[in-house]
Amino acid sequence: MKLRVFAIVWSLCVACSVQPTWSYQEVTVTNGGTIQGHVTIEGGRPRPMAFNLVTIPDPVFCGTISTGTGWRLVEDFIIGPDKGLKDVVVFLKDIKKGKPFKTPKVRIESKDCDFLPFVNVLKDRDKIEVVNMDPVQHDIQGYETARKRGARVLFNRPLPMNPLLEYAGLFGKKYMAGEPMVESIHLKKGRNVFVMQCGFHPYMFSWGLVVKNPYFSITKEDGKFEIDNVPPGDYILSAWHAGMKSFLEQQVTVMPKNSFSANFEYQTPQGRRSTHEIEKNPRFGLELLGEDVEIIPSIRVQEP
Repeated sequence: MKLRVFAIVWSLCVACSVQPTWSYQEVTVTNGGTIQGHVTIEGGRPRPMAFNLVTIPDPVFCGTISTGTGWRLVEDFIIGPDKGLKDVVVFLKDIKKGKPFKTPKVRIESKDCDFLPFVNVLKDRDKIEVVNMDPVQHDIQGYETARKRGARVLFNRPLPMNPLLEYAGLFGKKYMAGEPMVESIHLKKGRNVFVMQCGFHPYMFSWGLVVKNPYFSITKEDGKFEIDNVPPGDYILSAWHAGMKSFLEQQVTVMPKNSFSANFEYQTPQGRRSTHEIEKNPRFGLELLGEDVEIIPSIRVQEP
C-alpha cells in the first residue's frame, strides 16, 4: 500500500520555487496598495484521478461521495463561473518587509473520507492539526515534494477512528471530532510544498504551501483573489495550484493607496494525469461486495 501511495505522490510532485534567504521584517504600512485579480483555466476540467472503491477499505461509508458506479474521484480541479479556478495560492515571493506576518491556524478535518480544506498556507515550522470526524480509521502520510528531487517523508501516523459519530434522524449525521494529531511542518531548504495523503484511502489529499511573508491569498470558487496593504514597489506575483507542475509568475508594480489588477490563466493538462482513472474491469465490479451491499452517493454524486 505504501509503495502505491508514494508512487501517486511522485506523479503529483510540483516544482517548488527557491525563495530568497532574507528574513521578513514587520513594519507599519501607511500607504499600502492592493493587488486584485482572477485566476482562470482554459480548456475545461482535466481528466480526473479515480479510485475503484471495491479495492479500498470502507467502500460503503466512503462511497457516500462517489460517482454512483463505485468510483471515488479526486476533486482537485474545482472550476466555477467564468472559468474561475478554486484553491490557487497567489503570493508575493520577494517582498522584504510589510504588514505583520500571521498565518491562520491550520486545522484539517477528515470528513466523509475527504480532507478539508484541500489547500492550506502556513509558515515553516508551523503546526498542523488533523482531526478525524469519521467512524473509520485513517493513515496520515505527509510528504514534502520537489519536481527534480522527488518526495521525502515528513511523518506517517495513524489517525484513529472516531467512535462518536452519531446519527440525528431526519437531520442526517452529527459529526464529532476524535483525538487530534498535531505535527510541525519543517521543509528542507528550497522546498515549499507539502502534501498529506491517507494510506488507507488514497483519494484523500490535502496540500500546503509554505510562505515567507503574509502577502498571499487563496482563490474561492469564483477564482478571484485580493492581497491588501502592500508597500509600494515592484514585486514578483506567483500563482500555484496543486494539480499543475509549475508556478505562474508576473511582474507587478504597486502604487501608494492604489489597486493593481493581475490575472492568471492556466491551460488544462492534456491526457492522463495519473495511472488511476475510471476503467472497466470485470474482475473488480460492485458485485464483489455481495448482493446486499450497495455504494450509494447519498452526500454528493461526483461527475466523471
